Amino acid sequence: MAIYQSPNYSIEARVDDLISKMTLTEKVGQLNQKLYGWEAYEKKGRDITLTKTFTDEVHRWDGIGVLYGLFRADPWSARTYKNGITAAESPKLANQIQRYILENTRLGIPALLSEECPHGHQALDGTMISTNIGVGSTWNPQLMKDMYQHIANEIRRRGAHLGLISTLDIMRDPRWGRSEECFGEDPFLAASFTRAVVDGLQGGPFEKLASSNRIGAILKHFSAQGAGEGGINAAPAVIGERELRDIHLPAMKAGAEAGAAGCMAAYNEIDGVPCHANKGLLTGILRDEWDFKGIVMADGVAIDRLEMQTGSYVKAAATALDAGVDVSLWDESFTNLEEAVKTGLVTEEDIDRSVRRVLTLKFSLGLFENPYVEEETATTTAGAETVRQANIQVARESVVLLKNEGNQLPLQSKHKRIAVIGPNADSIYNQLGDYTSTQKEGKGTTVLEGIKKIAPNGTEIVYAKGCGIREGSPEEIREATEKAKDADVIVLAVGGSSSRDFDIRFDTNGAAFPGEQPADMDCGEGMDLADLNLGGMQESLIEELGKLGKPMVGIVIQGRPHAIGSLVESSQSVLCAWYPGQEGGTAIAEILFGHVNPSGKLPVSIPRSSGQLPVYYNHKDMGRLLPYRNMEATPLFSFGYGLSYTTFNMSACQLSRDSISLNELNEGATVTLEVTIENTGAVDGAEVVQLYRYDAEASVTSRIRELKGFKKLFLQSKEKQTISFSIGKDELSIWNNKMEYCAEPGLIQWYVGGNSKATIKADLQVTP
Repeated sequence: MAIYQSPNYSIEARVDDLISKMTLTEKVGQLNQKLYGWEAYEKKGRDITLTKTFTDEVHRWDGIGVLYGLFRADPWSARTYKNGITAAESPKLANQIQRYILENTRLGIPALLSEECPHGHQALDGTMISTNIGVGSTWNPQLMKDMYQHIANEIRRRGAHLGLISTLDIMRDPRWGRSEECFGEDPFLAASFTRAVVDGLQGGPFEKLASSNRIGAILKHFSAQGAGEGGINAAPAVIGERELRDIHLPAMKAGAEAGAAGCMAAYNEIDGVPCHANKGLLTGILRDEWDFKGIVMADGVAIDRLEMQTGSYVKAAATALDAGVDVSLWDESFTNLEEAVKTGLVTEEDIDRSVRRVLTLKFSLGLFENPYVEEETATTTAGAETVRQANIQVARESVVLLKNEGNQLPLQSKHKRIAVIGPNADSIYNQLGDYTSTQKEGKGTTVLEGIKKIAPNGTEIVYAKGCGIREGSPEEIREATEKAKDADVIVLAVGGSSSRDFDIRFDTNGAAFPGEQPADMDCGEGMDLADLNLGGMQESLIEELGKLGKPMVGIVIQGRPHAIGSLVESSQSVLCAWYPGQEGGTAIAEILFGHVNPSGKLPVSIPRSSGQLPVYYNHKDMGRLLPYRNMEATPLFSFGYGLSYTTFNMSACQLSRDSISLNELNEGATVTLEVTIENTGAVDGAEVVQLYRYDAEASVTSRIRELKGFKKLFLQSKEKQTISFSIGKDELSIWNNKMEYCAEPGLIQWYVGGNSKATIKADLQVTP
């Protein structure tokens, strides 16, 4: 038995032995993820066979490094329940893939199977939770750690090993179609959820991934993709190093510290350098500064895009490899790495460096000892009741109550006739976001269905769509107003949609072509908007329903923060539900009728208009707020904002000391900030205590507020608790005028409250 085949040796020794036995072709094959996974099999009835496309790819490289999307099912892959792979069938296919590779290659190196799981597994029978912008609204990383443990269990038992998940993008421009993939506009919040995702998917650093119910987290996208000019997908991020380090790097740093298995480079460029060619980013910061040990995966065909800059696919491959990319995704360039070695653009040692990372991950996953999975377990995990209940809880906590005039919500039993209106009232796909798998008929709960299930006995529910997201007619609006005119209350569900269908064309990376999207799709990859107003005839629908003078509840189901001023003005209460996932209708109905007290807080600022962008809360302090002549400069709703059916009071904000020296900070000393919070209302509920910093004396201009801590806690009516935050060197440090990350002497002001407008303050003096 060779050393690499024996578990009695260290992973490092096994990798060394295996690399010493590999040809250059075999090494390059480990770095290629050329094949679309759904092209690896053919399904006819119950028979599943491997395709010639797959076997040819195996023989081309005498193995396969990584296979993407074996179980993916959506309009791009064109896989449905007729020709795709269900949860029950997945282990068998995964084992077929591994068995063919092990039995038909010289060295028998198992393949990594990578799957999309941006908000649950994008596969038939996969659990689909709220998109990340809703996840950010929960302000509950522990909840998400638990949820992603369920998702990891689903994916690993189906036979896959890596989950591609967006955690790194920071939403700085809501016109960007991929806003839904962001945890929000704040780096601290994103870093907190990134740690939770890694812990949930992996259970610890990737070096200990051999567990049968964990997968490796591939975090995307690195970096600054959310800062593209004009809100355009993959557009240049025209930012400097300080903005990059302040806003866009903390999430990946948190992921590296948590031991993430890998990250995916971003499509955009930063200050003129594409991320896939950015050695300073992928090697200098990621590896040299943060000691990151995982793999760097390319985004779809992104290396090929370097051809326009380098002049050839061979040079593009060499550039990306030298920058720090280890594994390709669908591109042609990395298939030319042998040519790059032969022509001296890269060395075989450069190839070995990346191969070592890929093989280390495979050994860490235990694939050489356990390449196969049990074939009877997947059906017992996918869709299990415990997972469904966890999914409902995520949806409950993701909903944000924006307005509740006169305590209109929860709805009272006196409402005997409820008109449920709107394009998002009864469309399950409009609740699920982009990167959504084909859904089984009847799975999930829409808003209308949730209301019908939970409304008090004897309540009459009438429904009309009113209009589409982007299309509609006056006749549809008249029908809706006719049904609503005799209602006691109107529940109006509007917003956006990332729902794809099978009639649209896709770009080479799977993004829908702008201008060719289905009528309802106005969000998701490639769906960038110039105007944040609600699309189509939704504004007209709101106006006509408002003329009825009926009590109205507005529900916004969306993937980005739209400008919703007209809805807020016309409705007595407003819920922001984002894309709440498969169980979103249940959660929304529970909140409407008071079964659940809303606890969500905005992870982004909601603008009044596209014209006031950018509108994120943590802007630079200019000494005074500079207003527009024709509009308020402030957002419609601020970051961190969210109402409850009860009230909370925070008081007694105290620091354990009012000064600390730089020397003490450098030696690890901390200051404790305590605050008392009381549920002063009559209803039990949860509140998020938020801690913000303002650096009043700094060598660079300060941001008006910076989130530095938060804690979500549940309080019974009249219950009081005292909580504490620890403030140390990291909480006090900034990137100074010499681009050094350090604490500086001066006054630091701390604000505590239930949103970014917090007014409870404590001053801390940092002394030389």
